[in-house]
Amino acid sequence: MTPSPARTAVAAAGLRKSYGDQTVLDGIDLDIPAGTVYSLLGPNGAGKTTMVKILTTLIGADEGRMRILGHDPVREPDAVRAGIGVTGQYSAVDGLLTGEENLRLMADLHRLGRRAGRRRGAELLERFDLTDAARKPAAAYSGGMRRRLDLAMSLVGDPRLLFLDEPTTGLDPRSRRGLWDIIRGLVADGVTVFLTTQYLEEADRLADRIAVLDRGVIAAEGTADELKRRVAGGHVRLRFDTAAGLDDAARLLGGRRDDEALALQVPGDTGVTGLRSLLARLDDAGIAVEELSVHTPDLDDVFLALTGHGAGDGAGTQNPPVHAQRKAA
Repeated sequence: MTPSPARTAVAAAGLRKSYGDQTVLDGIDLDIPAGTVYSLLGPNGAGKTTMVKILTTLIGADEGRMRILGHDPVREPDAVRAGIGVTGQYSAVDGLLTGEENLRLMADLHRLGRRAGRRRGAELLERFDLTDAARKPAAAYSGGMRRRLDLAMSLVGDPRLLFLDEPTTGLDPRSRRGLWDIIRGLVADGVTVFLTTQYLEEADRLADRIAVLDRGVIAAEGTADELKRRVAGGHVRLRFDTAAGLDDAARLLGGRRDDEALALQVPGDTGVTGLRSLLARLDDAGIAVEELSVHTPDLDDVFLALTGHGAGDGAGTQNPPVHAQRKAA
């Protein structure tokens, strides 16, 4: 694979990384269009955080080629750092500083200047609904507020590419959904998001494309619907007006019948092509269907089928906090 041009935010070919005899990444290819959400799933130790560290210039790959926002991170690390933001698994917020002071610190690291830094901080406090708490110590913030502040700090440099390494771990459902809305807003503004997560629902709700990483290789990649169709368990449920219609359909299609509900569960392809074929067979046989519903496996089924691990095992490798890099001097 040859990395793609400008409209690709992240392109990689043949990435490999080992620690001693342990291979963490074994020939990873990526092609992530700008302005999309790309989610990386995987069990503990799969290599998700190592991938983020390589793509954000924190460590080098042993082999492979990369282009991040059109730049080679090996030869042009400062150019890459100037265009990205990173929110790690652990909050990088300083609890002794106020929210306003945390943002001002990041503005100083990005060398925005006093006036521009204050303006940018005020914009982000308002955007993340933290204005009322701006002058309170961050240690007094709730978990959701600290995570919003952490994300705001990653955006001080106005990055075009944002790496979120399990950003909602430990948040309650309401805070998690609030952060999802913020991420959607960023993407609507043209930001590309590289998301690792242990919450399969999160990837399902947010990601344009999902990759499942296991034992250092990408086991599968596609949209959520494409991945769900790859595992067994998909079926079409047909309901009929009469027992005779159910009988005729069962003889034609097989499947599992529910005589009380006058319904038939037919396993198989639940994509558009499969549905067209199924309906054509019923129509040719003169069998009328009252109601049709499609049931596909969820991402938990996909995760288990591809990795042999349940979703609860996919918490990701634990690493120290990572935050946005300084702009190039």
